[in-house]
Amino acid sequence: MTLRVTFLGTAGAVPTTERNPSGVHVNRDGDGLLFDVGEGTQRQMMRYGTGFDISNVFITHFHGDHVFGLPGLLETWDFNGRESPITIHTPTHTRSDIAALVTACDSDPTYPVHIREVAPGEIALEHEDYAVTAVRTNHRTRSVGYALVETDRRGRFNREKAEELGVPVGPKFSRLHEGHPIELEDGTVVDPEQVVGPPRPGRTMVYSGDTQPVDSIVEAAEGADLLIHDATFGDEYEARAAETGHSTARQAGEIAARAGVSKLVLTHISSRYAGDATPLAAQAREAFNGSVVIAHDGLELDVPYRD
Repeated sequence: MTLRVTFLGTAGAVPTTERNPSGVHVNRDGDGLLFDVGEGTQRQMMRYGTGFDISNVFITHFHGDHVFGLPGLLETWDFNGRESPITIHTPTHTRSDIAALVTACDSDPTYPVHIREVAPGEIALEHEDYAVTAVRTNHRTRSVGYALVETDRRGRFNREKAEELGVPVGPKFSRLHEGHPIELEDGTVVDPEQVVGPPRPGRTMVYSGDTQPVDSIVEAAEGADLLIHDATFGDEYEARAAETGHSTARQAGEIAARAGVSKLVLTHISSRYAGDATPLAAQAREAFNGSVVIAHDGLELDVPYRD
């Protein structure tokens, strides 16, 4: 099952020649999910080959560097004859703002556009194999982050044990692995627990959006495979981060350490670091001894299963 994350925009509020405003594309086994839509996002989608087959858009907050790309993307879908609906998830009390953007260029998409407000703790998207839940954040406006959490997978099937119990190779193996007991020719019943191991965890990806450090992100990201966190500033601008509702790279590292995540990706990098953002990674690593990556436009990460 694919869980591929492509960074379309990694800049702070001001873009640079190397960094587009915020946008993250997630391919979850063919489901296209888009988190934030900064200016120029559709061009980044072309440039980095994510494709335009998006079913759900998740907005963290209504600041320009996270939403200005939405009208153009919606209009391009219209030009291309899109018929399938798109659902835009957005924080509570921002539906009217998003609705205004949808028709900002005196146009109304010919395909269905559903705008759904989500509160922290609410499931924005529920799928058979995963869910995307809104997470409380602390920015200067109504805001949320998002956690994509896969459901547990079936335990490993012990073929050797099944054969020892006399289960014939074939459909009965599948029945047992699916959780159903089977009966042998001599009347013996074999239960799934005898040949199937415990459930194996799915993967978890958390995207903070813009936020100060908050316990709710720690809770949502506990044991996560990937945490994408606001790291707008370095230590020298800690006061500025607090004033503007952002985090420093070190603070992002502290969140990752408390949550025990496998990988931390720093994003929303201030234009102050256009020349060299490596000090941000160094500061995060002083707080977190796991894998730390500074996001750049076009960065593609495949999130593996832990086992």
